[in-house]
Amino acid sequence: MSLRSLLLAAAAGPALLALSAPVSAAELKAVASFTVLADVVHQVGGDKVHVASLVGPDGDPHEFEPSPSDAKKLKEADVVFVSGEGLEGWMDRLITASGFKGKPVTASEGVNTRTMEEDGKTVTDPHVWNSPVNVKVWVANIEKALSAADPADAATFKANAEAYAKKLDAMDAYARDKIGKVPEDRRKVLTSHDAFGYFGREYKVTFLAPLGISTESEAAATDVAKLIDQIKAEHVKTYFFENSNDPRLVKQVAKATGAEPGGELYVESLSKAKGPAPTYEKMFRYNVDQLAAAMTKGS
Repeated sequence: MSLRSLLLAAAAGPALLALSAPVSAAELKAVASFTVLADVVHQVGGDKVHVASLVGPDGDPHEFEPSPSDAKKLKEADVVFVSGEGLEGWMDRLITASGFKGKPVTASEGVNTRTMEEDGKTVTDPHVWNSPVNVKVWVANIEKALSAADPADAATFKANAEAYAKKLDAMDAYARDKIGKVPEDRRKVLTSHDAFGYFGREYKVTFLAPLGISTESEAAATDVAKLIDQIKAEHVKTYFFENSNDPRLVKQVAKATGAEPGGELYVESLSKAKGPAPTYEKMFRYNVDQLAAAMTKGS
């Protein structure tokens, strides 16, 4: 069903809508585009903000297709957060069609972004959250937006933001310690798509992938062949698949190169509540542990 059809259905048939959990009158209603961002908004907002995520746990923010209930969430939101940098290609259309009157807050504004070549074009890598250094920028932008929407609770948001920034510093230090113990020439990993660029830049890890920054792209046979040759030449020992993506292509490349499975990484989505990555902090530390263990084994 098209986005237009879904939104018409939302307007015509309220009975079809899935209602979000009830919130008290004192709570600010916030909507975030995907689970990682929603969790960080929750960390800053605390019990003063009710946060709904459009893309659910284990969901892919690149290929997300909004539903009528998403349109309703947006229309009722006091503030909407997106990561930006081209991640949510579907969001502008949804906001326009839903009737949301505000302007979404771009959490990644001010991040020191990286660019890469893809299909002959220079594009910005949107996966900024895979470095907690970048997420500190998110936190500052979220605090500012929540305080503007709810000035009475600004002091609470400021205190929460400062406390969470310290956690992010601790996460960064944890990664530097764990990854730093792996020889640099062994810090090479095969993943499903190119989503770990900021992690790689921060901790000097090389990530190879058959797909570019978006899972919507398709890998050309010639590019896959070149990647296989590169993996063999650089002696990449381990591959990982991602919780929100189809693992078949990376498994195909791994089979051709002899790379061994390292497990699952949480790249663009948190796990469900009982999984290993239900919050951003747990997701990041889990990924660090998985990567460090695999690279150490490979050395």
